[in-house]
Amino acid sequence: MVISDIMALSTRMFKTRPMRTFLTVLGVSVGIGAVLFLVSLGYGLQRVVLNEITTADSLLTLDVSSGAAELLTLSPVDVDSMLQIPHVELVSPVITLNTQVTVDNFTGSNQAYVIDNTFFRLSGVTVDYGQLPEEADIHDVVMSSAAVKLFGLEAEQIINQPLNLSFFIPSQGLEGEDEGFEVAKREEPYRVAGVIEDESANYLFVSAAALRDLNLAEYDQVKVKVDDSDYMGEVRDRIIEKGFLVSSLSDTIEQTNKIFQIIQIVLAIFGLIALIVSAIGMVNTMTIALLERINEIGIMRAIGITKKDIRIIFLVESAIMGFLGGLGGIIVGFLGGGIVNLGINLLAKTFGGRSLDLFYCPAWFIYFIIIFSTVIGLTTGIYPSIKASRLNPLAALRYK
Repeated sequence: MVISDIMALSTRMFKTRPMRTFLTVLGVSVGIGAVLFLVSLGYGLQRVVLNEITTADSLLTLDVSSGAAELLTLSPVDVDSMLQIPHVELVSPVITLNTQVTVDNFTGSNQAYVIDNTFFRLSGVTVDYGQLPEEADIHDVVMSSAAVKLFGLEAEQIINQPLNLSFFIPSQGLEGEDEGFEVAKREEPYRVAGVIEDESANYLFVSAAALRDLNLAEYDQVKVKVDDSDYMGEVRDRIIEKGFLVSSLSDTIEQTNKIFQIIQIVLAIFGLIALIVSAIGMVNTMTIALLERINEIGIMRAIGITKKDIRIIFLVESAIMGFLGGLGGIIVGFLGGGIVNLGINLLAKTFGGRSLDLFYCPAWFIYFIIIFSTVIGLTTGIYPSIKASRLNPLAALRYK
């Protein structure tokens, strides 16, 4: 038989049994749609989480600290030595100070991170309101939303508001022991440039350029950017040799990806359960089609059509239904995801949250879904096709 004849015989069910064929394809579409919906949810959640905590530079950055060791500190000399390590592109030190913040007539205590302007890029920190300070704006600060609420204000209200800062600088005796704090009150007003949505802690970021006169020479943390991910391990080892503790955001990302891989597998299993149910329905449809066409098969065998041709007709028929079920599943999955995402974002907006795209499906998974559904359809047609090809022509002609 030529291909055109096989296609004509394989697609007859759309004319002779349109409703049954449609419901079978719909069942497969629902199963495929469930897989796509749940896997897209897994990918979407992963994407949302990673976008919140990463930037391209932050993935190439190592976090260096002195740890709990009292005799080891991070000094400008250590920073210079790290810059000399091959493949180190940038070093951004961080100093942590207790700070008194005054907005209008209200005063509150906060923790201040004294940073270079490169810190935001290397740490992946972004603001949710306002903007990050420009390098020249040394009197601009970024606050957490928890710090803003200390003054009875909302994040949008404090943007561009002036505030006064007083820093508590640890003072040490001759033997290096803490003797208390010296208060460094800044006369020049600061301005709030941006706010980070974080209710867990009160803190603000201050430019180190505005505090150079304080001669702060001991760092709490240093961010080291490597020029290529291939050298992350080498640079890490060189810094560890100096006695410092080293961690990186890429380690966290790797662990996060592993967790989301497990989540995606679990969600895919739930979707596969729905797909198995629809595949059983498709096997039932093909079996009924076989029983209805026994006489037809007998006639085809009597006029010379081979067993192989009979098998091909049934396999092509089931593969077409599987392929159409895959296309329908993509529509069902995207439609379901869009509706759920819209509902969640409307709910978040009602309660003052921000909208997020919770569903994401990579292009390769779309192609995989279509191929997978076609294979599923082909598989469900194997038993009916073998059964049909083994029918005795004479018995088939007498069958009623």
